[in-house]
Amino acid sequence: MSEVKISAEVRTEFGKGGARRTRRAGRVPAVLYGHGEKPRHIALPAREFAAAIRHGGMTQVFNIEISDGTVALALPKAIQRDPIKDSFDHVDLLVVRRGEKVTVEIPVRIVGEAARETLVMTERDSLAVLADATKLPDHLEASVEGLGAGERVIASQVTLPEGVELAADPTTILVFVNAAPTAEQLEAEGAGEAPEAAEVPEPVEAETPTEEPANA
Repeated sequence: MSEVKISAEVRTEFGKGGARRTRRAGRVPAVLYGHGEKPRHIALPAREFAAAIRHGGMTQVFNIEISDGTVALALPKAIQRDPIKDSFDHVDLLVVRRGEKVTVEIPVRIVGEAARETLVMTERDSLAVLADATKLPDHLEASVEGLGAGERVIASQVTLPEGVELAADPTTILVFVNAAPTAEQLEAEGAGEAPEAAEVPEPVEAETPTEEPANA
């Protein structure tokens, strides 16, 4: 994963009001921390940050040039999004150093084709690995080529790039291959009988009293 150079401004306004003003100015409020350093509040250019995240996701390394003249190397640790506007509300950035190994969740892609008449079920779409912070893979691949019904792919079967170590449980199931339902099974499921209408009891007529009521 290549590094992305990005500029940042030191934030002096805090709280919800300050964050709103930062976002209106086209920037993303962020906090930079790690290695025992005091957290630093900065603002990143929203467009540049969004483009980098679309390309590299949570494994994107940022080379941040801050307005106070300092530089920091960092990885996204947590991102808060606005689900309606599809924008970024806040970002936590973890300071890293070149050559330092970090544990990160890497996306897993399914490749290959399983045997005919099977269904490939994804159990997990990411794996924790240990690798150089500046050399993280953008994804890993789990092959289902030729697998038949009842077979699976576990973490230890994923081929890792050089310098990358598995941090997850080796027995973690990533993919399970099931037998595809037959046409008869699908037809039977879709041909369920409509429930019978509940019987409505006939109204019972009140009996007419045959005796005169006793005089009060």
